[in-house]
Amino acid sequence: MTASLPTDFDEWLVTTFAEAGPFTLLFVLVHIGETRIDLLRSAYLHVMGDETRWPAMAALFDGAGVAWTGAALFRAGREGLVADAIARGRLAALVGKLNEDRLLIREGEFFNDNGLRLSLEAMKPH
Repeated sequence: MTASLPTDFDEWLVTTFAEAGPFTLLFVLVHIGETRIDLLRSAYLHVMGDETRWPAMAALFDGAGVAWTGAALFRAGREGLVADAIARGRLAALVGKLNEDRLLIREGEFFNDNGLRLSLEAMKPH
């Protein structure tokens, strides 16, 4: 059995944990269409180490029971770990802002369902 190749997510997690230590992660699962991004589910988790790899994270996301094709990830704050009540409030505020403007995804980390980094561009009017 061969080890899977690291994904962009794996590299991001290792780098972020090295810089920040434990932190609270807000995530929003999305469906990526040709001309739109639909928000599906959101939650938060406390990152206590850098051992998690994309297959385990994708399995966690699959547990949401929706057909997601991307995930937008945001640190809950510069202070690292935040209390659950604060994480819930910040997640609600984030989802509210994303409902108004999907381009805010660019302020976080955006990955497809294979753990590869995506970039989001505004559509040009026809």
